[in-house]
Amino acid sequence: MEDKSDVAGYMEPGGKNATLVYILYLVNIIVPFTAIVGVIFAYLNRGKSTGWVESHYTYQIRTFWIGLLFGIVSALLTIVLIGFLMIIAVLIWMIVRCIKGLQLAGRNEPVPNPETWMF
Repeated sequence: MEDKSDVAGYMEPGGKNATLVYILYLVNIIVPFTAIVGVIFAYLNRGKSTGWVESHYTYQIRTFWIGLLFGIVSALLTIVLIGFLMIIAVLIWMIVRCIKGLQLAGRNEPVPNPETWMF
């Protein structure tokens, strides 16, 4: 059984919460709308943490909005069939960004350039 303080650690600003946001983004592939919960956590905790975690919240917020933008554009372009390929590309882009973020968070390292559009 988990200690209550362990669960609370995932809800408060810090490394555990940043890891939870990445996991919620990845779970969104199977369970829709979990990414919305993740971005809410990122917004609520940005500015409340220090050091390396702050860069992760910026990276996560940008990942959500850029992914949403290109997801919508891809969905609209399914009319001309290229959108299906774009949806796959956006999905791969999101997975790679989340895995990179999880690796860095696991090592307690900041995201080197949290405002990048790429990886």
